[in-house]
Amino acid sequence: MAITIQQIKELREATAAGMGACKEALTATEGNMEEAIKYLREKGLAVAAKRVDKESKQGIVALAKAADDKTMALAEINCETDFVAKTEAFIKFVDDAAKVALEGKDIEETLNDDYKMLLTKTGENVKIRRSERYQLEGDGVLSGYIHMGGKIGVLVEIGCGKAETAQKQELIDAAHMICLQIAANQPKYVNPEDVPQTEIDAELEIKLNALKEQKGKLPPEQALVGIKKGMAAKYCTQICLTKQDYVADGELTVEKYLEGVAKNVGDTLTIKRFTRMQLGA
Repeated sequence: MAITIQQIKELREATAAGMGACKEALTATEGNMEEAIKYLREKGLAVAAKRVDKESKQGIVALAKAADDKTMALAEINCETDFVAKTEAFIKFVDDAAKVALEGKDIEETLNDDYKMLLTKTGENVKIRRSERYQLEGDGVLSGYIHMGGKIGVLVEIGCGKAETAQKQELIDAAHMICLQIAANQPKYVNPEDVPQTEIDAELEIKLNALKEQKGKLPPEQALVGIKKGMAAKYCTQICLTKQDYVADGELTVEKYLEGVAKNVGDTLTIKRFTRMQLGA
C-alpha cells in the first residue's frame, strides 16, 4: 500500500525519528502506526548492537531532588558525541533517568521503551551507565551539585547532632561548599581510616622505589618508619576529603572548615558519605 506524507508526519511527531526511518517503518508494517512504532523501537536496538564497538564517553550526569531535599539521586547516561548530548531528546532522557533513580527504580527497566526510541533518534550507542541514590539517614542535610553543565555530579551527606541544626542556612551552605570541594579536588575517601591498607602499601611501594632510584639505596629501617608514616599522611591529604586543603580558603583543611561551621551552629557535624560522578571516568 502507498504510504502518505501525513502518515509519515504523524509517526515522526509520535517518535521524533527521521522521515526516512518513519517511511521505512510504515512500509514494513503496511501503514500500521502501532506496529511502525514497535518497528522503530526494535530498530533502535539494532542500531545499538551495530555500534556497540563505538566508544560512548560523552553524555550528561543529571541530578534529581525530592521536594524536601531528603532524597537525591544522580544518573549518568553516555553517548558517542557531544552533539547528541546537547539534543533535547537526550537531555530529557537523562533528566527522566535521574527522576527514576530518585524513586529507587531501575532506569533501564522503567524507561525501556524510551531508551529504545532514543537509540532510534540518535543512531548512537547510548549507554545507561550508572546511578546513585541518597536518602537522608538521621539528622543532617543532603546536598547535590552539577558541575560544567553535566560533566561532573556530586552528592554529599552531612550529619548533625540536633534536628534543628539541619534547618540552619549556614549548614546548608556548608554542605554546598563541600560539594564544590569534591567536584574540584576529586577525593576518594572521607577520612584516612577509610583508606584500605592495601592501597596505602601500594602507594608506599611506588614512593620507596622512586626514593631508592634517586638515592641509590633506601635509608636504614629505623629511619624508614618515619618516612613511611610521612608518605602515608601526605597521600591521605590528597585523597581524603577531610584532610584536603579547603578550596575556598587555603589556610584551612576541610576538617578545620567544618569544625568552624560546627562551632557557629552549636553542634557536632560529620561528613557521612559522598559520591562523585565524572562523565566517562
